[in-house]
Amino acid sequence: MKRAVLFDLDGVLVDSRDAQLATLAGYATAALGRRVTVADLPAGAATTPREYVLSDLGLDGSINEEGWAAASATATLTAEVFPYVAQTLAALREAGVGTGVVTLRSRERVNWLLPQDILDQLDTVVCYEDAQPKPAPDGVLLALERLDVTPRAGIFVGDTETDIHAAHAAGVTAVGAGWGFAGPEALTRAGAHLVMPRADHASFVLPLLVGIGRQEDNAKRS
Repeated sequence: MKRAVLFDLDGVLVDSRDAQLATLAGYATAALGRRVTVADLPAGAATTPREYVLSDLGLDGSINEEGWAAASATATLTAEVFPYVAQTLAALREAGVGTGVVTLRSRERVNWLLPQDILDQLDTVVCYEDAQPKPAPDGVLLALERLDVTPRAGIFVGDTETDIHAAHAAGVTAVGAGWGFAGPEALTRAGAHLVMPRADHASFVLPLLVGIGRQEDNAKRS
C-alpha cells in the first residue's frame, strides 16, 4: 500500500515566524504612515488572522494585496528551511512514500519561501487557490488524490489547531509539529495523534511512522 506524508509549510518546513511578524509590521508601517515594529504587534500576532492584527493597530478597511505582497516578499528573505527537511524528504521519496505540502500560502509565495532543491523533493503542492482552506479537508484530500493514496495511508504534519482539524476531517493521521506556531500543548488539545516536540525528531519519527526506519533497523540486525 502506497503511503504519503503531507506537510503544512509555515512553521513546519520553514521557520517563518519572524518573517510573518516582520510582514505585519512592515505592512502596518506603510499603511499607517508611522513606524510599527514587531514589538508593537499585539500578543499572539503570529497565529492571529492578519485582518484582526492590523485592526488592533488601527488600520481600517481591506488589505491592499500588492502592498502585502511587497512586505511579505522582503520579510521572507529571512526565512530558513528547517535543517531536517531535505534529509527527511529524500528518505521518504527514496522509499516510495509520496510527499507534499498543503498550505494557505499562494503558489507565488510558496516559491518565495522554498528553495528549488526542496521543491524538487515534493511530489505535489496544494496552495490557497487550489482548494477550500484548512480546516476544511479539501486540500489534504486533493493532495492524496494527486498521489493516488487513500486517507488511511496518509499522514499530515501541521503546527496549528487548524491543521489538526483538517487532518481529522480528511481521515488521515494527524501529527503535530510542536516546534511551530501553536506549540505541543495546543496540538495535543486539538487532537493530534502524535506530537513531535522538536524539529530534529522528524528525521526519524516520520520514517518510522511509514515503516522505513523499522525496515532499516531490521536489516541491520539480520
